[in-house]
Order: sequence, then structure tokens, then C-alpha cells
Amino acid sequence: MSDRKTHTLDVPGAVLAYDVRTPDAAADVPPLVVVGSPMAASGFEQLAGLIDDRVVVTYDPRGAERSTLDADGEVSVERHADDLHAVVAALGLGPVDVLGSSGGAVAGLSWVERHPGDVRTLVAHEPPVTPVLEDAEVATAVQADIVETYRREGFGPAMAKFVALVSHVGLLPADYLDRPAPDPATFGFPTQDDGSRDDLLLGRNLATMPSWSPDVDALRASGTRVVPAVSAQGEGTLAWRGGAAVAALLGVEPVTFPGDHGGFMVSEWSPHNDPAAFAETLRQVLAG
Repeated sequence: MSDRKTHTLDVPGAVLAYDVRTPDAAADVPPLVVVGSPMAASGFEQLAGLIDDRVVVTYDPRGAERSTLDADGEVSVERHADDLHAVVAALGLGPVDVLGSSGGAVAGLSWVERHPGDVRTLVAHEPPVTPVLEDAEVATAVQADIVETYRREGFGPAMAKFVALVSHVGLLPADYLDRPAPDPATFGFPTQDDGSRDDLLLGRNLATMPSWSPDVDALRASGTRVVPAVSAQGEGTLAWRGGAAVAALLGVEPVTFPGDHGGFMVSEWSPHNDPAAFAETLRQVLAG
């Protein structure tokens, strides 16, 4: 069993909400921060419930679920990194271990660069780091098109394009954007525009994250053990290729985690994931 407390923290342009789970009997290991982007703490409930040997911190990135975002608040990889630094500083827990998933892995890499000493081990699970991909030019254009589609047509058409992109296996062909746009109804998304433009992924994260690239020298100089990771079921997808590319830049082999891109939870999209197996792999990697 563990005691769970929710906190809030004022940071420039936002108020962050985060949860701290303290087990009845913790081992002598660093706290674990689990972060996604734009995925909030709720996406990691299954995994956090399986980690019973250490303090676990989950949080909602600025603008996601319980965390607020000012009208003029910044949303960028660097800002997410500074938010994470602020949370750990407020807790006073010292160097932490981190599991960053997807956009959270990108934010985690920036966090290590910007705030050396905060993180002991970073497990960067499938970071979609566009500039390091072989097809970076096409991938950047495709993501910009999704943002423009969202601004022009709304959630359904843009989200259909996003799902098609992240599901694509292999390099993106040069004529990718010349192909017919996917039908939102195929994925169960609305076909009508409700006029809202407040989706954090489509409206903000995709407008800034694809241009961010890791500084390999800074990562190596940080003193943090960086463990790039990929999923067992995602080989060839954009995020999988991002994890493999970061590993190559650092001269290491990526660690393979069970399941798909969201292998830490069972969902309607991925009913066959095994969060317990994911948690066990994470334990082994952190003990590394």
C-alpha cells in the first residue's frame, strides 16, 4: 500500500498538478518520476500502482487535465523540462529516476540537458525526436500539416492524420502528403468541426516539439545515465525510430520494453498490453 497526495505548483504561465505516492516501506532507491506529454498522470495509473518499492511522482503537463495554462502561457519542450525541474525542486527529493514516455521522453532529454544533477537515470521510451530521423524533412512537413489541418478543419481530420502518421511503419515516402487524407470516421473521430481549438497535442505540442533536437554533448556531460528504449510491438514506427536514433547518437543499444507505444497500460486501443511486465522491465533497467 502507499499514501497518495496531490499537490499544485505555480510556475511561469501555468499551475501544475502532481501526485506523490509514498509506499509503506520504500527501498533505498531514488524516487521515480513518470512523465508523458501531453499524456497526464491518469495515463500512468496502472503502472504507478505496480511500483511499490519507491516514491512515485506523476504529473499533468501544463494545460493537461488538472494543470492549467494561461492564455499566453508557453508550451515548448524546454518549458516542459523547466516545469519538471520545478516539481522536483519543490519536493526536495534529490536526484530522481525518470521514465519519460513519448513526448515525456523528449521533455526528459531536455530536462537532463537544462538541469544537470536532477536526474540519476532517464529511461527515454520512444521519444519522437524528428530532427534525428533519416526522413526528418518529410516528417517535419507532415507534422506541420497536422497542425494546419487542426487550425483549419478541427479535431477529427487532424487526429486522423496524426494516428495515420504514428501508425506508419518505415520511412515516410516523399509523396506522403500527396496521398488522400484519412477519413476521421475510420478511427471513430468526429467528422464535423465543433469549433474548439484547445487540444494540447494538436494545437500546441505538435507546433513546437518536432523542431527540438537533443544535444548529445550536453547529455553526455550531464552525468545522467540515459537509457533510450523502444517497444516490442512498434518496430519501424516514428516513435520507435526516434528511440533507436537517440540510442545510435549516444552509442548504446536501445532497451526493448514489452507491449506497444503505451505498453505501460491496457486500453481499448491496446487490450493486450501487460503493465506488470512493463513494470518489471523498468525495475531491471533502473537497477542496471
